[in-house]
Amino acid sequence: MGDVLAGFHAAWEFESDSVLIRYERGIRTPKLFQVLGERRVPLEAVAGVALTPGKRGTVVLRMEPRAGADPLMEVAAGQLKESADPYRLVLPAEREVLAEYYADELRARLPKDDPGPAGSHLVPVPEAPLQFKAYDAKASFDGGAVSFRWFWTGASTAKWKAGDQTFPVAGLSGVEWRSPEVFEGHLRLHRRDGEPAPAEVDQDPASVVFGLGYGAVHESLPFAAAVLAAVRRAGPVAVPAVTAAAHRDPADIAERIRHLGELHQAGLVTDEEFSVKKAELLAQL
Repeated sequence: MGDVLAGFHAAWEFESDSVLIRYERGIRTPKLFQVLGERRVPLEAVAGVALTPGKRGTVVLRMEPRAGADPLMEVAAGQLKESADPYRLVLPAEREVLAEYYADELRARLPKDDPGPAGSHLVPVPEAPLQFKAYDAKASFDGGAVSFRWFWTGASTAKWKAGDQTFPVAGLSGVEWRSPEVFEGHLRLHRRDGEPAPAEVDQDPASVVFGLGYGAVHESLPFAAAVLAAVRRAGPVAVPAVTAAAHRDPADIAERIRHLGELHQAGLVTDEEFSVKKAELLAQL
């Protein structure tokens, strides 16, 4: 095709076997897009294409990535806000006919039958070295190993006693990322040795926790995706079993609810986010 379709925050360049997405670097552009810069999405990594009405006089052209094709979306596990979805192109409503044309052209180039999950990652992620500051540690990834260097002001006693940690990729079986967008999140490494991990993330030396201003999505998510891609290249990735949340100290829950209330009063958390997260915390009692 060789054409370019420009929207808000990004432009898509259509090629015979891929779509090159170039993200803007303006002040209004989501920070995740600015970090990604540009991404080449092979058509074999696309499961479908949709064009839907957007907000305030816009339309949205979106590619649906195949399961397992993009490590960024795999590790995000549906936690990204719509505005930070790298597969959405938002356009003015008057360009709907043009967007429909490109949607049809893309659909015509996709396999007629459902290809199913991808056997390997097809969309590249940011290359190492990468690093970011979590609430309790500085996390670094050099392409071969993940390192956590604890902050004495944030790390739990259990982590501080365990000492700084380094995890070779070959010894990992997977990566778990929880978004810090609402209240708290974490990045947790799953080891191939099967050693039982503490139920609470802040007690697990194979994890770092996020807080307000620490471990932001645009820093921690590309980091997690790069680690996952390296783990996948090193061997099969084990999907961690889902376990019931452990009951926590009531005093700890009360403190977290108090902090959540402060974020709500400061306007950093919406009414809905406050209610949902408060219910989640109370359920842990």
